[in-house]
Amino acid sequence: MRLNIKLHLTHLPLRQSNKMIKRHSIATAGCVMLIGLTGLCGCGSSSYTEKDTAGITKEAQEQKKTVAESVESDDSTKAKTKEQETNLSETQSDDSIFNMESLGKPTDHLQLAYAKNFSIDYYDGGYKLLTTKDGTQVLTVPEGKEAPDNLDESIIVLQQPVNNIYLVSSAVMDMFRELNAFDTIGFSAQKAENWYVDGAKAAMENGDILYAGKYSSPDYELLVSKKCSLAIENSMILHSPEVKEMLEDFDIPVIIEYSSYETHPLGRVEWIKFFGALTGMEEEAEKAFEKQTEIVKHVTATKKTDKTVAFFYITSNGLVQVRQSNDYIPKMIELAGGRYIFENLGDDSKRSTMNMQVEEFYNKAKDADYLIYNSTIDGGVKSVDELIEKCSVLSDFKAVKSGDVWCTEKDVYQQSMSIGFLIEDIHNMLQGADDKEMNYLYRLD
Repeated sequence: MRLNIKLHLTHLPLRQSNKMIKRHSIATAGCVMLIGLTGLCGCGSSSYTEKDTAGITKEAQEQKKTVAESVESDDSTKAKTKEQETNLSETQSDDSIFNMESLGKPTDHLQLAYAKNFSIDYYDGGYKLLTTKDGTQVLTVPEGKEAPDNLDESIIVLQQPVNNIYLVSSAVMDMFRELNAFDTIGFSAQKAENWYVDGAKAAMENGDILYAGKYSSPDYELLVSKKCSLAIENSMILHSPEVKEMLEDFDIPVIIEYSSYETHPLGRVEWIKFFGALTGMEEEAEKAFEKQTEIVKHVTATKKTDKTVAFFYITSNGLVQVRQSNDYIPKMIELAGGRYIFENLGDDSKRSTMNMQVEEFYNKAKDADYLIYNSTIDGGVKSVDELIEKCSVLSDFKAVKSGDVWCTEKDVYQQSMSIGFLIEDIHNMLQGADDKEMNYLYRLD
């Protein structure tokens, strides 16, 4: 079996030149492909002109030069260390050196209950191979052991214990909280005041986690100087391919997590097993997943109401943003015992949402039994009157007249390990319960 493995950061200086050439070619090709796909899908609010692209490239090169100069002396030290390591390896026997064949075939494969966008294979000696939907592969090497030798660069090799992670995807922070793995995170793309996850804000205020810039403009110098080992991004990074390329050029591997692409809510939760394997916290991951699974099993055991629910958001330009029918939110409504008002809504794109004109929303949702306003974007609303100010036609909706208008708490997006609780809240809403009994929903008066 062949494994294409990327060298660990500490082994990079010896092969840096060839690696940078190869990586630049791959990243450039990827950027061209992304631009083509963006044009086909209509993603984004604007497109880059040739002038804009040139500006981005020039800025990126200037940043690269600045950071490279700041760490030049450190590189020379690393080169000397690498030379010493090479001399040492020459004195070792062939039996002590790993090669690709030494891993053999996987001894086990993680059986996933719901998640479709990652996989984990296990090998003798505690080695794990993690694969995401875009083909990215990560080999975790147990503490005290070595990575296979003479390997390709396409697979990321991480020596456990993993630390100094640049966590960009905010939905993942809650998973690290459940794993009790905050100590593996060195950097955040959110400022302290923007965190709602217990412990994350405190860790940043204490300086245990440093702010390293948002996904589109990271602080490269900070990440390099503090020896960032890994960047965990969401799919938004695909809109900034030059950033991904820059991180990789500075030997910071990038993983894109695709939990938001899971169509089943518990599939999103199951991504905690991916990060549990990455950090060596498999047992904690399994317990956290089972906790949410049991909540959902309890809810689905009750009789369905078949009442209809519209889940929506009013955009700044007056459109109504709704979830496509194959998204995880409609599935949560179904699991809670209700029915999403928009059946067979959406297209073949990977987007979870779509915008519609107010008139179309009115025609399709005015008779919905319940309205749930998504507050995660603008911070929500405090009353029905405030909601009607955003969209006056809502005053004619059945749910408004019956007093069945609800709103999500603004922190619900960051609470990725509380999906079971949100399904329970929707279930309680459908059963006529008081919002005092709920965690992430409240009624609008």
